[in-house]
Amino acid sequence: MGRLLGYMANRADRLRDALHQEREAIAPPLDFKADGWGIGFYQSGEVLHKKRPQLGNDPIDWSKLAGDVRSHCIVMHVRHATVGDFRADNTHPFRMRQWLFAHNGTVPRFEALQPRLMESMPDFLRRNIRGDTDSEHIFHVILSFLHDSGQLDRQDADDREVLHAIRSATALIDRYTAEVGAGRSKSTLNMLLTNGRTMYAVCRGSPMTFVEREGLHDPATPSAALVSGPASALRYVLVVSDGAVVPSDYRTVDEGTILVIDRDLHVSKHPL
Repeated sequence: MGRLLGYMANRADRLRDALHQEREAIAPPLDFKADGWGIGFYQSGEVLHKKRPQLGNDPIDWSKLAGDVRSHCIVMHVRHATVGDFRADNTHPFRMRQWLFAHNGTVPRFEALQPRLMESMPDFLRRNIRGDTDSEHIFHVILSFLHDSGQLDRQDADDREVLHAIRSATALIDRYTAEVGAGRSKSTLNMLLTNGRTMYAVCRGSPMTFVEREGLHDPATPSAALVSGPASALRYVLVVSDGAVVPSDYRTVDEGTILVIDRDLHVSKHPL
């Protein structure tokens, strides 16, 4: 099981400070063996990546790894590999056009249902799959439903259609999983999906929490300006999947819930 972080903010220049302020919640446990990490973000209208597919014994310090990233919308992932080898094509987050996606969990008997998932997609999405993880295939199943509803290339996708795509992809994966003999085993599907304007956080099978912040209040924050300076205007929402420590002011995302964070940082909850 990896670690998954989603960040939406009103300012692009304070990510490092925000991550430092939330360091207790986002740090992997001391005994966690990270296989790789990746950061996906939006900058000047482009979808960009930073990835390191394989690690030695280097600790994960997000405030340093992402310190030079300037973006309002960011997805960060620490991989603990269960399906797929160690290369960039198997390292989260994955992207397709303006969409970014990352996943924590495993699809049981994925090798048996993978051909069925491929058959369910249009050709152009099948050709876009570069790696062999269950996570990248889940992403493309969701994209298939977005394509069917005309949302794949819409700059402002309809939330109702995106939620329908996530639910439909989940139902399809569950059906195929049952058909290939996984019994009552369900896929763990903690996921983050975003087009840079809205973020969709899915909680199924593993703990997920989030916090809404206004300003920087940590005296140890790397930047000099705190609440009395420009940082006082900072607002952000941070989603954490499988965090080792949950601070008291973080809120739990209920099992089977999709959290939606819009560009104004309004948070709403919807059933999966």
